[in-house]
Amino acid sequence: MTDGDDIFNLENIEATIKVLDSYIKNLIKLGVKPKKKEIMKFVKEVVISLNEINDKYDYFIETMEREELCEYFIEAANIAGLVSDEDITEEWREW
Repeated sequence: MTDGDDIFNLENIEATIKVLDSYIKNLIKLGVKPKKKEIMKFVKEVVISLNEINDKYDYFIETMEREELCEYFIEAANIAGLVSDEDITEEWREW
């Protein structure tokens, strides 16, 4: 945004941050040794929320952002207890 890229704006950035914060908070609430199903529930929720935000704000999630977001979701899920290096977002992702 600071480089003059008008695809990003304060609204879509704030909406994205809110969703990402919610994802982390929900994973933390699971506690120690959550089940894969519990983690994947929150992965699905965050991906669907980002689909909606991306649609609302004229498709600002592009290749670089998608790769960074997928890496973020995988790493957070792994920290929460999921053992995977696969793209856990692909099933629901529209971006």
